[in-house]
Amino acid sequence: MDSELKLKKATYHLWTFTISKLIGSFGSQVYSFAISFYILQLTGSATNFAANLLCSILPRTLAGPFAGYVADNFPRKTIAITSQIAQTLAIGGLLTTSLTSGLSLPAIYIATCILSLTSTFSGVNFTSSITGLIDEARIQKAMSLNQMSISFAAIGSPVVGGLLYGTVSIPVFLILYMTASVIAVILESTMNFKLFANRKTNGEGKTKEPIWDSMKAGIAYLKLNPLITTIIWVALLVNFFFGAQQVGYSFVLIDKLKVESQHFGLTEGAFAVGMLVLSFYLSVRKEVKFPLLSSKRGIIALGLIMSGIALPLFIKMTYASIIVFYMILMFGFGALIIIVNTPIQVMLQKQIDDDYKGRVFSIIETMAQALSPLAMVIYGFLYDFIPAGWILIISASVLIGVVTILIRPSVVRKAHPEWREKEIVKGKIVTAKSE
Repeated sequence: MDSELKLKKATYHLWTFTISKLIGSFGSQVYSFAISFYILQLTGSATNFAANLLCSILPRTLAGPFAGYVADNFPRKTIAITSQIAQTLAIGGLLTTSLTSGLSLPAIYIATCILSLTSTFSGVNFTSSITGLIDEARIQKAMSLNQMSISFAAIGSPVVGGLLYGTVSIPVFLILYMTASVIAVILESTMNFKLFANRKTNGEGKTKEPIWDSMKAGIAYLKLNPLITTIIWVALLVNFFFGAQQVGYSFVLIDKLKVESQHFGLTEGAFAVGMLVLSFYLSVRKEVKFPLLSSKRGIIALGLIMSGIALPLFIKMTYASIIVFYMILMFGFGALIIIVNTPIQVMLQKQIDDDYKGRVFSIIETMAQALSPLAMVIYGFLYDFIPAGWILIISASVLIGVVTILIRPSVVRKAHPEWREKEIVKGKIVTAKSE
């Protein structure tokens, strides 16, 4: 295909991919909003609500490695369309149930499990397909636009969901979600997943290796790439210590500072706005030159913000200043999440072999959330017995220490040989040689 035509097609992919993700994310989050309210109103039970969350998280965690195998061994366009059709059918099944016999908890739980599975296969597959859909020069823009679509959905879906929930029935929510899913199928069917792909067979015309052998090959590939292994360890430990923020933030604001629900929502909205603003910024600026260094600095800044959550527990502040303080804090938190994640994702897209992308990204995603349930349990216990402020400060300090050790200067120089760290040796500033 002519290079100019390929670039035009890539531009089409860039916006089609973004629109598809926006529609899908918006529909999914509005659905989640409605179903969550429905379960709580139907049963009044936090246990039933938590069970639906478990039906969303557990299948995603268990299916992650298999989704990577499928993405690396089968045509990625087929996987994308099949996953989206399965999602549409699952919503249609739940809609049929609601119209014929009424919604029940088992039906909701089954649908949630199926939707979680389809989104896992679709998500890993699309992450693995970026370099096949988009030219290398615009990978950062593609990742940023993808994050912008998620941020738009995070900001708008609670508003739309809240307005609709009081005026329309659950079947209407399901029809809207199913319509969004059908549009996504149509858009994805027009995309050429092989446009820039560098796969040996594009998942076709070869004998598929056994699934366990394929997974072992993926792990062996990781062992040959110590930088990716380091990123996995960082993701694992950082997400564990962020459990202090995930549990503690709501606990501090609602239980300790008695922040009202609508004001708490403002601080949560500031988080999504921060993500949106930085995603837009990265979509129009040049590619970050030293992604690993950028992520290291971003995580350290996140640690400082996490410790800052404790500040109103030690310093007396007015109610209005507390709300403004946390809105600024969460805006910064959302912005830094993008600074940490997007450059690293771009670097991984360029460095990982196309034939291993599915397995490697699935391992990274699985490991990133592997310790999160344990962190929730541990920190939930700690906040009942230890002052919240000290938990946040100590966890943030340990987080900063761990990242400083794992992403030490020698690791940064190996990842970015062109980077030179200035060191003071015997009272003189010299340029360190790359290792």
